[in-house]
Amino acid sequence: MSAAPAQPAPRATVFGSFTWKLALRLALLVTATSAAVLATGGVLLSRQWLRNIDALHSAECLELDEIVAEVSPLTPQALERRIRGEADYDLGLYYIQIRNLSGRELYRSPNLGAQSLPSPASLAARATASLPELGEVRLTSHSGKDWWIQIASPLGPSRRILAEYIRTGAVILIAVALASIAIGWAFARLALRPVRAIRETALHIGGDNLGARIPVPAGRDELASLTVLLNQMFDRLEAAFAQARRFTADASHELKTPLTLIRLNAENLRARLSADPEAAAQLDDLLDSVIRLQRIVESLLFLAKAEAGTFSLRIQSTTTTAVLDELAEDAAALCEDRGVHFACRAEAAYPVHCEPVLVRQLLLNLVNNAVRVSPHGATIALESQVQDGRWTLAVVDEGTGLPPEQLDRIFERFVRFEAPDAAHNASSSDSNTGHGLGLAICRSIAELHGGTIRAENRADRPGLRVVAAWPATDPLAS
Repeated sequence: MSAAPAQPAPRATVFGSFTWKLALRLALLVTATSAAVLATGGVLLSRQWLRNIDALHSAECLELDEIVAEVSPLTPQALERRIRGEADYDLGLYYIQIRNLSGRELYRSPNLGAQSLPSPASLAARATASLPELGEVRLTSHSGKDWWIQIASPLGPSRRILAEYIRTGAVILIAVALASIAIGWAFARLALRPVRAIRETALHIGGDNLGARIPVPAGRDELASLTVLLNQMFDRLEAAFAQARRFTADASHELKTPLTLIRLNAENLRARLSADPEAAAQLDDLLDSVIRLQRIVESLLFLAKAEAGTFSLRIQSTTTTAVLDELAEDAAALCEDRGVHFACRAEAAYPVHCEPVLVRQLLLNLVNNAVRVSPHGATIALESQVQDGRWTLAVVDEGTGLPPEQLDRIFERFVRFEAPDAAHNASSSDSNTGHGLGLAICRSIAELHGGTIRAENRADRPGLRVVAAWPATDPLAS
């Protein structure tokens, strides 16, 4: 059985390619790392700011504690005069409030206004509080001999600096993200260059080009190991293909002579068995089988030469009408014998270069296949057109067509799809059933001329349209 046709490699878009995905992952990693660093820096900055304020508060508390201890008697007026005399420069930097142990206020800095600091008994030694008139402050409470000293600093300036830090960090993150995408794209393309080389080489390796190999990148990394492994696999594939081709060619070549001898000997027996109708009928069946085997052998030999690149085309300069006129008579006779009509729709004569014998074989194969699937009284059309330097030949039938998944497989060896109405066609006898190589030969002939062949279902009605096209100029000129 023929292997299923290879599915074409999906064409990845730029934004769906692995290069783009790798670039995005690298950009995401760099951006996330930068965001984590900036966030950590913001947290550390905020904490360090509070530690610095606490350290200044502790130093100021110790200084004020010494001042208060020297005031006697400890009255609000005496304490205010002493602080103004020795710590006046600190009054604009901090909010200061001093209470005795019973909670009576002994001193408050002028910048507190009517606002009082929270009772030290309700707060930790160092705390952050939000006051109605002062906003958010950092508060330190110090217990002296018979008094409480409280010092507060506004946190508004530090909060504004932290907000500016966040805004600047966001701008930096956007710049890092954009730059990392560009750098990640360049890095991904550079890192995946060996993979692209593997892909390009693998795309060029086919049944007619099994000698290509992937360049092995420098080093002894995973890519180098993968490349060596793929090259070894291609070596095995090339050896298997070569062995299969040699077997096909050798078997076909070696079978030609024995089959010819069998046919000649069977022909010689015809006169001796003329008196025995039953034996003569069996001899006719034997001859039909031998002729069928010869055709299969000749077809296989042709395909083997075509695939091996050893078939020599005898390109001739001719015209489209010259090729079609020679074919039309035989095609019309074939169709008439099977009960269908033949129509040739060709434009004016155009000069073309081709191998007329092979083109005739291609068209007769297509017409013969069309006859087998077309109902009695149908019309089979041969269309010829030269446009944009390409000669297009199409054979159109009125059969039932084929499911879309079978349209490509009909050009494989030994693949046959019988039309549902073939049983009702008087010409679809066993003797006329194909051997599954005709369309494979058609594909080889089209490819030998530098062209292609395809099958498609008709859009106007049930039926199949098989189209072969190749350059009208000499395909061997280049």
